[in-house]
Amino acid sequence: MGNSWFSDTMLQWNREVNERQMPWKGEKDPYLVWLSEIILQQTRVEQGLPYFMRFKETYPTVRHLADAPEDDVMRLWQGLGYYSRARNLHGTAKHIAQELKGNFPNTYTEIVKLKGIGPYTAAAISSFVFGERQSVVDGNVIRVLARVYGISLPFDTTEGRKEFDVLAQKLISDKHPGEYNQAIMDFGATVCVPAKPKCGECPLADRCVAYKENRQDELPVRAKKIVKKERFFYYLVLHDDREIIISKRGPGDIWQGLYELPMIEAEKPIRKNVKKTVSEYLGEDCEVLNYSKPYTQQLTHQTIQSVFIFVKPVDFQQTKIEGAIRAPLKKLPTFGFPKVVHLFLTENSLL
Repeated sequence: MGNSWFSDTMLQWNREVNERQMPWKGEKDPYLVWLSEIILQQTRVEQGLPYFMRFKETYPTVRHLADAPEDDVMRLWQGLGYYSRARNLHGTAKHIAQELKGNFPNTYTEIVKLKGIGPYTAAAISSFVFGERQSVVDGNVIRVLARVYGISLPFDTTEGRKEFDVLAQKLISDKHPGEYNQAIMDFGATVCVPAKPKCGECPLADRCVAYKENRQDELPVRAKKIVKKERFFYYLVLHDDREIIISKRGPGDIWQGLYELPMIEAEKPIRKNVKKTVSEYLGEDCEVLNYSKPYTQQLTHQTIQSVFIFVKPVDFQQTKIEGAIRAPLKKLPTFGFPKVVHLFLTENSLL
């Protein structure tokens, strides 16, 4: 009858077959569900799980997170990427603690108004915690629906996204919306996977358009091709036995709020006149001692190529770089660094 077969099948699979265990499953604290969903955005469960456990232990309530210094939050988030998520998480925690008196909103309409919380996360919280009939639509859900229903509209267009949203809302279980949402997400993550889906184990196979037409590799359809740019970062390593010069990244670019070493960004690799380039940046003469190996960090839309240049200025104690600070080497672990900088500092026994 109608589309109930789909939700009934998902619920049955979840109860009888699904073995995917995660610490936030069944959680009824909206703060912890929110925390897990923000961490898992654009992050694999295997990578996000230890971060969730550390955040839960360090900041067990929204008030604990709200009271934390931003640098501490960013340091705990270090290595997870997409750092705007951490800033929004912290800022919204402050809003809930201060403006809402610590009371987390309990409806989709109010939750989606919070900064950093979009329709997907709001639907997850409202359905998991408060039992609202709001469908979640993430990459896993889109893939399942595109294949089962043979949807060829690109999901990354306005028209395509609307079709997926409307269909997802039609299919969600009336009685068990939270369980259904978790089930279809888990199903997309474990059975209807992007490459080599497990069609032989799929309880939807007899009704799946993609399976019948052998189109699993074609669906879902993406209209826009991701264009990636390459950036070249040259970090200057300036330190003595006690201190090292670092700076905090400002707004408007990647890694906002994290610390790094003084950096020269170039449009293309610097192959000549390195000493001159570094001296001009410092505003004083210097000696280039050595170079690190190249470090590459792949972001969603960017590839960061980094080289660390060991520099000896005329007088380290007199060297001044605008916006930079001198950090005691023994306190470096208290700062949050981008993954590539953290890796360099660790490999060179500076961290």
